[in-house]
Amino acid sequence: MGADTEHKNLIFRFSDAVYRMVDGPVEWFRKRIVEPNRQDYPWYHQKFRRVPTIDQCYTDDPICKFEANQQFKRDKAVDSEILNILRQRFEDCVLYEGPDNKVRCAPLKEQYDEAVTNWFIKYGDLGGYGDAQTALTKQKHRVIWERRHGPVGSGIKEKFEDAK
Repeated sequence: MGADTEHKNLIFRFSDAVYRMVDGPVEWFRKRIVEPNRQDYPWYHQKFRRVPTIDQCYTDDPICKFEANQQFKRDKAVDSEILNILRQRFEDCVLYEGPDNKVRCAPLKEQYDEAVTNWFIKYGDLGGYGDAQTALTKQKHRVIWERRHGPVGSGIKEKFEDAK
């Protein structure tokens, strides 16, 4: 038997007619008016334009410094959320794999450890009120340290210090 209205009883035909009477204009309005005039954008993600970093701002430009600090805070929030996602992936892998987690979750662990190290290099020891200027100063001090002593944590010193 087909789905024709001839084979349906009176109640089914009545409910279909009421449904088409209510839903028909709504579908027509949505397809002909709403969808063609809708802007296509993801509602869940607001995109901000990149602003100059703190090292590109003039010393007497408080607006530029404010924007750089806001950009820094957004970047920190995004990087922190990326860390949370990576940590959750690793924890889910450990939970799912059970005793084999040392082998099967090793790539996720390495990726997470590298991300934690990079996050700490950029944002660590800034405190709750760390801003872009403090992070730039920290980066400058790290570069000076690496020039004098080699990469942090490597135990390798530069050639010119070994020659002394």
